[in-house]
Parts: sequence; C-alpha cells; structure tokens
Amino acid sequence: MGLSRRGLLAAGLAALALPGCGDGEQTQADADRKVEVFSWWAGPGEKEGLEALVADFSRNNPGVEFGNAAVAGGAGTVAKSVLATRLQNDDPPDSYQAHAGLELAADIKAGYVEDVRDLYQEQGWLDKLPTGLVQAITVDGAIYCVPVNIHRSNLMWYNPKILAGMDLTPPASWADFLTQADVIAGKGLTPLSIGPAWTQKHLLENVLLGQLGAQTYAELWTGGTDWESAAVLAALRLYGDVLARSDLAAPAGDWQPALDKVVAGTAAYNVMGDWADAYLRTKGLTFTEGYGVVASPGTDRVYNFLSDSFTLPRGAPHPGAARKWLVECGSVGGQDAFNPQKGSVPARTDTDRSKYTGYLAAAVAEWADDGTRVVGSLTHGVVADTTWSAAIDTALAAYVQDKDAAKFARAVAVSRT
Repeated sequence: MGLSRRGLLAAGLAALALPGCGDGEQTQADADRKVEVFSWWAGPGEKEGLEALVADFSRNNPGVEFGNAAVAGGAGTVAKSVLATRLQNDDPPDSYQAHAGLELAADIKAGYVEDVRDLYQEQGWLDKLPTGLVQAITVDGAIYCVPVNIHRSNLMWYNPKILAGMDLTPPASWADFLTQADVIAGKGLTPLSIGPAWTQKHLLENVLLGQLGAQTYAELWTGGTDWESAAVLAALRLYGDVLARSDLAAPAGDWQPALDKVVAGTAAYNVMGDWADAYLRTKGLTFTEGYGVVASPGTDRVYNFLSDSFTLPRGAPHPGAARKWLVECGSVGGQDAFNPQKGSVPARTDTDRSKYTGYLAAAVAEWADDGTRVVGSLTHGVVADTTWSAAIDTALAAYVQDKDAAKFARAVAVSRT
C-alpha cells in the first residue's frame, strides 16, 4: 500500500564480513583483481553516472580492474534477456544490476544470487536506508541486493518555450491534458511523444496512478483493488484516450529519441522517469530554461519510486572484488558520485545534499518530505514479479491495438501470481 515519507524512512538492513581464503589465498587474491559488472547503463544520461561510480570505485580499489559489461536498450529489457541466458548457462558476471523489489524474485527462487545481509551488518547500513526500501528488497529475512539510488517514475517533461508560445501550463489532470491536446494538435505538434512497449507501460502506470490515487493504485498490486471494477476500467479507457493523442503510430525506438521530440519542439510532452534529467543535461540544456518537469497529471506529492541495485551472483568468478563493488554502491561516496550524474537521488539518507542541484534539489527535498506519498513502479520491477509483469506486457500489447479495456483488465487479473 502507499506509505508516507515518515513511514518509509526509518531504518533497516544487514551486512557482511568477507570470508578468509584459507589455502589458495594468494590465488584467490590474484583472481579478485578484476570485477565484471553487468548493467544496462550504456546510453547518454546513464553511462555518465556509471562512469562516475566506477571512477570512485577505482580510487578506492586501485588494484582492481573494472570490466564494464553494459548492454544498451529498452530500460534494461535487452540486458535482462542477455543476463538470463548467462545465468542459465552458469556464466554469471561478478555483479549485475536489478531493480529493487519483486523483479529479483525469480532469480532468488532459482538460486542465482547470494544473501548479502552480512555485508549490510559490516558496513552499518541498517540505519542508513529507508525502511520501505529495505522491505522491498528483503525476502524471507534475506537481502539479495544493494540499492544505489532512488528514481521517480511519475514525471512529465516539457519544453518551456513551446508551452509559452501556446499560452499553456502543464496539465494538473489527465482530463486537462486531453483538453490541451486538441490545442497542441491544432498547432501541428504531437501532444505526447511515446517510445517502445516499455515506455507505453510506463505511461500506463502513471495514468492509473493519476486517476485512481495512490492508495487504490498501490492496491492494484496487492489484491485490494479489483482490476475489473468500474473505476479501473474508466482509468484504462482514459489511458486509451491519452495514447490516441500520442505518436503511437510511429513510436521512437527508445526513451531518449522520444524525449528528443520535446527538445526539438515537435512534441509538447513526454512522461518519463527522472533519469531524463541527466540525459537532457548531456545535451547542454538548463533546467527551467531548456526543459521543465512536473509530476505527471494527478500525482502531485506522490513518489512512484524505483531503485537500481546490484547483486552478488552465486558462483561469481571474483567474489572478493564483487563485494568491494557492492560496498562502493552502498557507500556515501559512491552514491554522491553516481546520483548527480544519473539524475536520481541517493538511496541512503545521510549523503551530501549540496551536491544535488537543479531538478535534483527538488527531488531530494520531496523524497525527504514526510507528506510525500510513496508507491512502487510496475514497469521498473517494484510491485510485480517477472511472471506477472510479462503477462501484463502481453495483455498491454493487445490493448494498444484493440483498446478493449475489459479484456485487458480481465487478462491482468487472472494472470496475477
């Protein structure tokens, strides 16, 4: 269910003392002079954050060679397919990226990842991470990943000059957006740019959140909200209306080119997470002048969160170096190096806020506000395991074509695991 910031922020997590190598200690030490890290941070606005994190890691671990195994595309959809093959073939990297939450459930069940509670204990992270985040990554008392950041899904990006030229301000509701869309289309512009299937799912979760409210939205994933209720069906039909005002007939290949249409002034709005801030800065744009952002319609003071994290795979070739990488990801220095570049806020609550400027200054403040409601992202792995999420993908692909809200709702309801 949705949580207040106060309910989310208390304390929680555990830790690790590195095991002694015993016989063959020198051999293991030699083997642990490199670490292969698998992620999907390969595109503009993402790789800069990874590079900053790696630079800090290298300063702290001068004898360890970093191997970047990043795979680009689709907010991790391509990378996850490559990773699944490696794990199934008993060829794990030393650490791999995963979204905090139920996304890791299948890997945990398959025995692909190690419990790293002892690392949390060793590093004293128990009282440095929000309780709600700890709950999201704890499974049967075990913890299988180290979060490096917090992202916000529910944001609407726009070009201030384009809106000013039409005497518009960002819509407060999706009904307002539909009204504006007629004006925008009349000027020969696309009201809302869209990308591939995962960005359509990202838009879906935020239309549902804006229409249903935080509590009802959160209960979609726990069984408290009936997918076939009148309210949900109405929200799904509204989503269809929103899609009809997008460039769905010619979607961009990924989120960056979809956002480029807003920058170029051919589209008015784009709904994307706050990683867009880092991307827009790589283009030399300045917040509030070159681009603007508000909470997606109907979600003011709600934080639809996701968190990037890293794991220790079972059978990692270089476990000692992998643990050093996880320590870096969980450290103040690592998070303060990474997040200002990535366009996210730290998972830790004790970092240096002065490093966060522009959009990120507002994000840090809102994340820390006790009045902010916190819910979890569907698209980015918090609230649904991979099996249910894949079933939703299949149902959504059909809905995008036929706009049959009742059929979509039924498919999602019966596929819940």
